[in-house]
Amino acid sequence: MHVDPASVAAGYAVPERVVSTEWLSANLGHRQLRLLEANEDSLVYDAGHIPTAAKVDWRTELASPNSHDVLDPSRFASLLNSKGIDRNHTVVVYGDKQNRWAAHLVWILTLFGHTDVRLLDGGRAAWLAEGRETTLDFPRLAQADYPLVKRDDETNRVFRDQLARSLGSCTVLDVRSPEEYAGPRRPVPEYPVERSARAGHIPSAKNIPWASAIHPSGHFLSAAELTQVFDGLAEGKRSKVVTYCQIGERSAHTWFVLKFLLGVSSARNYDGGWSEWGNTVAAPFATGEEPGAP
Repeated sequence: MHVDPASVAAGYAVPERVVSTEWLSANLGHRQLRLLEANEDSLVYDAGHIPTAAKVDWRTELASPNSHDVLDPSRFASLLNSKGIDRNHTVVVYGDKQNRWAAHLVWILTLFGHTDVRLLDGGRAAWLAEGRETTLDFPRLAQADYPLVKRDDETNRVFRDQLARSLGSCTVLDVRSPEEYAGPRRPVPEYPVERSARAGHIPSAKNIPWASAIHPSGHFLSAAELTQVFDGLAEGKRSKVVTYCQIGERSAHTWFVLKFLLGVSSARNYDGGWSEWGNTVAAPFATGEEPGAP
């Protein structure tokens, strides 16, 4: 499907990855388009959603049932089949909480190499604020035939041991709040089940809170504004950049910004996050502000 001119005008490096509410409204019902809603609270969908959108529950549908990991190729294919999505469909994702979990879903779709996946700028809040159409009806989804695809854990993802070995040779961005980053008191995380034994941050990590990339409305800043926020990271597009938060959803949002809006092709998400690092025996950590951190 065609690129949204609004994303081109914003100067984004890969404008076909972002669509506006105007673009989505004009293309609702297109045979090539599939729409997914991914919220922090899955019950929000039931209170009204964009017509044709299918719900994805991050707690029950995006995680492996047998390990602390995202879903495997078989479960991924089954998930997309159940949402009526084929390999060649254009998939637009949106959600609440400024698209945090929507960006996480985009990241997972990217791990499996789905070519045309886009994020709705402003998410659910923008659609509702503009008084656009919603429905209580569940879409009738024809079973699709999504193939089994190997998950790529190298290009856009990093694991704890890999990150530990590369400290000092890559830029690490902690996108949590300054309070979470600094420690030493442990703020109660939004999801208490992900509480960490230690408070602080990964040594050498810079703190750029994930919401620095968006306006209060949830809309993305322009490419020029984002370049200032990320302090020239886009200038070294091939330098290694790793994002992390507590459990991987806020860092997926920043990964999306770096990868597709600023063109930092090397950006990877450490989805184990502080919930893993802060609970790992002998893992180094720091408190307070890092020298030179923004």
